[in-house]
Amino acid sequence: MPVDVGAASPLPYPGPGVAVRRVVGLMSGTSVDGIDAALLRIDGAGVRDLRWSLEAFESVPYAPERRARILAALSSGTPETLTRLHADLGEWFAEATLHLLGSAGVEPGAVSVVGSHGQTVWHRPPVDGRRGATLQLGDPATLAARTGIDVVSDFRSADVAAGGQGAPLVPWPDRMLFSVPEHGRVVLNVGGMANLTWLPPRGGEGRVVAFDTGPGNVLIDHAAALASGGTATFDDRGHGAAAGRVHPEVLDDLLRDPFFDRPPPRSTGREHFGPERVERLAERLGLGADDGSGWNDLLATLTEFTAVSIADAVARWLPGDVGDVLVAGGGAHNPVLVARLTAALAERGVGAPVRTGSDALGLDPDAREAAAFALLAWAHLERLPANLPEATGARGPRVLGSFTPAPVDGDAP
Repeated sequence: MPVDVGAASPLPYPGPGVAVRRVVGLMSGTSVDGIDAALLRIDGAGVRDLRWSLEAFESVPYAPERRARILAALSSGTPETLTRLHADLGEWFAEATLHLLGSAGVEPGAVSVVGSHGQTVWHRPPVDGRRGATLQLGDPATLAARTGIDVVSDFRSADVAAGGQGAPLVPWPDRMLFSVPEHGRVVLNVGGMANLTWLPPRGGEGRVVAFDTGPGNVLIDHAAALASGGTATFDDRGHGAAAGRVHPEVLDDLLRDPFFDRPPPRSTGREHFGPERVERLAERLGLGADDGSGWNDLLATLTEFTAVSIADAVARWLPGDVGDVLVAGGGAHNPVLVARLTAALAERGVGAPVRTGSDALGLDPDAREAAAFALLAWAHLERLPANLPEATGARGPRVLGSFTPAPVDGDAP
């Protein structure tokens, strides 16, 4: 349904109503594994006649030294290190954008806008009547200057300023991209954190439900790094978890976290489910550098924790007609996690098929969030509110993002 956003003031960027746009979306998530870059072609001047296609997608892994810098800034950043990282991330995002366009054979001048989520360094949801706060780094002026393309960034702040969680923001794009008329469905992203969107059947009366379920890969990834002495950054295809056994008492303790009893809207991040929790568990279990079987047991426990917390959220908070569960993000590549999620859903009476792969979403599942931020940037140019207050808790709809024009005579290629 078209949204009436009222009279628009003159703005220093191309206004709404352009029939065809190419838009780049950039995402660097809480797993800090790399930059996802998607090139979306969007046809139509509004939501009623929206048509889209994914023209190109790349995931650019962070070099070890870049990843180490980001993780250090997340845990103990200073004003100087955060400022330097802000500028450097702008450069890295520009590199990813230009590489994507070069691979696709698309000139930067053919792209309307880059939608850059940035790298979250801190996210505090509202609590006890106090508004939340969120901070994403990745200098949009540098990105615009290096690419010669206008940039929309800082998508979360407008929702937070309206009293919302600032997350999740993907439900509006999910509804545009993935809803179907036949049945409801869950779009589940298992990145560093896990979040889901329940989509009612297209054209139906139901409201979208979306929220963070809790940890995704972040705890598993850190346990894999500790177990390997830093040589691994994730549990490759769940091999470690498959070789271990779950600690029932540890799992029970993890599931007692008060976060899981908090009804939606809700969001979380590394500030709550972070590496320090894994280090405390390793100390509790007395794990040493050479205790391979013990680390596998911890990986099995954390994998079960992620699967069960997601399944509990689906069974407890969704209104029904799950239809199918479409898994995106890094967790889609972990068959042990997917199998445990499937079993945990069935144990809770949710018999929905769990699907991964491009056939599930109609695009590469790894591209889902980058494509979402491309669509959010398009919505900004169209002056369309793109948060869902029922999902974020904001006081009302908001046009998301801040616009940074490319310099006319800048240093773009």
